[in-house]
Amino acid sequence: MRRLCYILDNNRGEESKGLGAIGPMVMPRFKELRPAYGFDDVAIVPGQVTVNPELTDVSFTIDRFRFSVPILAADLDAVVDPRLAVRFHELGGLALLNLEGLQTRYRDPDSALAEIVSASDRDATAVIQKVYSQPIREELIGERIRFIKDRGAICAVSATPASTKRLAPVAAEAGADMFVVKATVTSARHISRSVRGLILPELCEQLRVPVLVGNTVTYGACKELMETGVAGVLVGVGPGAICTTREVLGVGVPQVTATIECAAARDEHYRETGRYVPIITDGGMRTGGDVCKALVAGADAVMLGSIFAGTEEAPGRGYSWGMSTGHSQLPRGTRIHIGVNTTLERVLFGPTSRTDGTENLVGAIRTAMGVCGAQTISEFHEVELIVAPSIKTEGKKYQIAQQRI
Repeated sequence: MRRLCYILDNNRGEESKGLGAIGPMVMPRFKELRPAYGFDDVAIVPGQVTVNPELTDVSFTIDRFRFSVPILAADLDAVVDPRLAVRFHELGGLALLNLEGLQTRYRDPDSALAEIVSASDRDATAVIQKVYSQPIREELIGERIRFIKDRGAICAVSATPASTKRLAPVAAEAGADMFVVKATVTSARHISRSVRGLILPELCEQLRVPVLVGNTVTYGACKELMETGVAGVLVGVGPGAICTTREVLGVGVPQVTATIECAAARDEHYRETGRYVPIITDGGMRTGGDVCKALVAGADAVMLGSIFAGTEEAPGRGYSWGMSTGHSQLPRGTRIHIGVNTTLERVLFGPTSRTDGTENLVGAIRTAMGVCGAQTISEFHEVELIVAPSIKTEGKKYQIAQQRI
């Protein structure tokens, strides 16, 4: 029996005749899923050469600024205030101050912080929404920036794209060294009702300080952002301990895959232009091992938040909450309780008695680089990663049993 079918020629948009099922038929096109990997899915492969950890160089640069520690403190109100920013600079890293947070809404933010941390779990989000409903005061932006600068620290500040055109000039005039445009997702091309929205090339030219942009997770979007002239790109959508974007919106890419894609964009941009734009993996890292995997995946540095919320220096008193928790209509964050149980110095450099990898992160980076034969972060990028979903459980029967007790 002859059977006639019509197969859609995707190249020409025409139909061609052939044999198939009875009656006319159009071959369907299916959306294909590709695998993507997070920190628990992969492992770092040791090298054929090893290096003493003390001989490794873990520094990184953003534009003209060099940092001895490849770690940034996230612009969370529970983590960074001007005092912590100064202390973080003294330890070799960079802390971001949120220009739309409590520090610029309240002259005395301690009372607002106390109200948030004293709220019940049931009422926490509503309290945060109320506290963040106060307007931003531009004079406080200058005061907070000058506090940091007067103590000799590099001052990096952040704002959402919607507020950047208003707040960036204020920050630059006050002496900010670096400006970060930061949202759940930021792209080089944006459609809005604004007659003239935020144009990144113009912002970079006008501010005359390094402009970093985030967040993104794909090769194409990252490369387009780099082509606007920005000095760095933040990578990650929804992986943070206090972020609920992945639950609320269903949007995100696991951090290892996101970092690999954005690192490829960085390398291609460098080949095309000779301009190296560092990428910073932002969120989702709980231990030194996670940090090392991010660096091997291609990150030049990492941004951490809640792990610093448990330090004595953090303003959140052992609590942490997301930047979008206070959104008046669609909160995409939550408040968590960590407890005050460490210091910035112990988290970064130890010494420590903890065996879970949550302290002495820099020591973990140096040791991992050493066993992989990498003396610089650039060499660390060349180390092999493998898919290894059992890496944390293989042979760990007694540890797992003890964790369940």
